[in-house]
Amino acid sequence: MLTARRRVAALAAAALSGALLLTSCGDSDSGGSSDGKTLKLWHYEAPNSAMGQAWDAAIKEFKAKHPGVKVEFEAKGFEQIQKTAPMVLNSSDAPDLMEYNKGNATAGLLSKQGLLTDLGAEATKRGWDKKLSAGVRTTSLYDTDGVMGSGKWYGVPNYAEYTMVFYNKDLFAEHGIAEPKTFDELTAAMDKFVADGVTPLANAGAEYPAHQYLYQLALSKADRAWVDAYELYQGKTDFHDAAWTYAADTFADWVKKGYISKNSTSSKAEDAGVSFLQGKSPIFFSGSWWYGRFQDEAKFDWDTFLWPDSHLTLGSGGNLWVVPKGAKNKELAYDFIDITLSKQIQTLLGNKGGVPVAADTSAITDPKSKTLIDNFNTLAERDGLAFYPDWPVAGFYDVLVSETQKLMTGGAKPDDYLDALQEAYDKDVPKR
Repeated sequence: MLTARRRVAALAAAALSGALLLTSCGDSDSGGSSDGKTLKLWHYEAPNSAMGQAWDAAIKEFKAKHPGVKVEFEAKGFEQIQKTAPMVLNSSDAPDLMEYNKGNATAGLLSKQGLLTDLGAEATKRGWDKKLSAGVRTTSLYDTDGVMGSGKWYGVPNYAEYTMVFYNKDLFAEHGIAEPKTFDELTAAMDKFVADGVTPLANAGAEYPAHQYLYQLALSKADRAWVDAYELYQGKTDFHDAAWTYAADTFADWVKKGYISKNSTSSKAEDAGVSFLQGKSPIFFSGSWWYGRFQDEAKFDWDTFLWPDSHLTLGSGGNLWVVPKGAKNKELAYDFIDITLSKQIQTLLGNKGGVPVAADTSAITDPKSKTLIDNFNTLAERDGLAFYPDWPVAGFYDVLVSETQKLMTGGAKPDDYLDALQEAYDKDVPKR
């Protein structure tokens, strides 16, 4: 996401909306009238992304295992699903299975509203609970308040994700800049690009990653207790503490220094990714969901590194497969989820630039993909996944976007920005 995610997924080609007709034979579960002959599937992954390619392969596998069923697949945009999900899931147009953003403000909110199916029995029966590590599983479970980490299974992560610094090795070489190993070296590299007339950071203010840059800056001064207080309400969140204050001040300073273009205020995530792909921006801090696309489309030498001098970074289990409460063919949905978690599909995802949750890692042959997965394992082992800034409360994504835009334009000072976040957070944070 980012998301988040969402963050996150302006990658999706909503224009691809259409149907793939396939077949199977299964009976459906409860959830309205059903003939067991159609699986209605929505997701928002780009066709050439690792997830998009893996889910295409999963559809073919589903066809082989279910002769006789029609699969109606519709590609949706991330924002489209984010904004319309509650309304659609309350109607007769709900799909049988859809990808949805994880976290309290998204999947948690839908579970609290009674719009999602409890998948706990299927997770146990089909072994999903054994395939997913504890850290990845956090976003599957939601309590009666819609808070992640405990309660019932309302979603199944189909991959993992984390943020990293993508950098254009050719541009770095052209400007005589070595790969940064420390935060000071990163800022020195950005100073050199600015001096050479190049805006270093690909950015988008109308969606992510602008507020994700800011959250990462805060995380570099934070610890696990800070994250748990903010994301899981296990303590009080003070937006004027040292971490948030440093983040807001530093981000505003980066705009002044020219690391971030003020013209990117109205840009979307897709614009930021394309700016990096076209070789215009030497640095892009974003998520592993871009990795497969960059492998496929980039015409220059590029690489990645984890945000320097920070124990924590944004990341989690990936977006969720959720089964709407009113889905007409739930059993078919469960079968499809099962296929996406198979070693075959998960290994394909890993080789195409995704972060698998249930792959045969010895079968990952692509060197860049091995690095991607190794870095994720490094983060997971050090408990370094800190989720996303928009997760804690419903509607916080929009608050972060609009307030960070004001910080970029100078319409709000850092203190004003932090005041606005505190007010929006406190207003909607659940009483625990």
